[in-house]
Amino acid sequence: MIQASGIHKYYDKLHVLKGVDLNIAKGEIVSIVGASGAGKTTLLQILGTLDKPSKEAGTSLVINGQDVLSLKDTALSKFRNTQLGFIFQFHQLLPEFTALENVCIPAFISGKSKSETSGKAKQLLDYLGLSHRINHKPGELSGGEQQRVAVARALINDPAVIFADEPSGNLDTASAENLHKLFFQLRDEMGHTFVIVTHNTELANMADRKLVMSDGNII
Repeated sequence: MIQASGIHKYYDKLHVLKGVDLNIAKGEIVSIVGASGAGKTTLLQILGTLDKPSKEAGTSLVINGQDVLSLKDTALSKFRNTQLGFIFQFHQLLPEFTALENVCIPAFISGKSKSETSGKAKQLLDYLGLSHRINHKPGELSGGEQQRVAVARALINDPAVIFADEPSGNLDTASAENLHKLFFQLRDEMGHTFVIVTHNTELANMADRKLVMSDGNII
């Protein structure tokens, strides 16, 4: 599902990623751990096409059969919208919209119809136990509920890969545990591939594979 080779990233003279090689299979849940400053989030952003690696000979990134480094900006944005889903520590829901409206946004961006999108969003929110909260705005939801809305938003376009950056870092213990179980349920029932950056030892150890980063590389 993901084949990355020779991923480097420089910020001026700071060499953050030092030639990362990575292969992730379809349906695999992979956690990435390491000390702060090891390069975890930078790697996740590059794998998720939110950032680009520094140009080096031999650098490549293929996701679901697509060479993403060869795509122009418009095509890359379309690929990101339709093929990739994102869950962040801070849910990043738009406060002026309801749960249902927040979930619909990526599908509207991709040009899907309002009726089709609304129906699927309702199904996802029901699946995630939020059918009674669809018309509530983020400020009216608990932290765990907000994060489940963010999960539904990540799923609305049937992405091939879901990237999660400290997804339970802002949740209480019970909500975090429920979120962790949800990731595995989604993988088992829908076949999603997950790449998760986390400091949560329990979540990291639950993954099919735990990758440890240190000083800009996987060890």
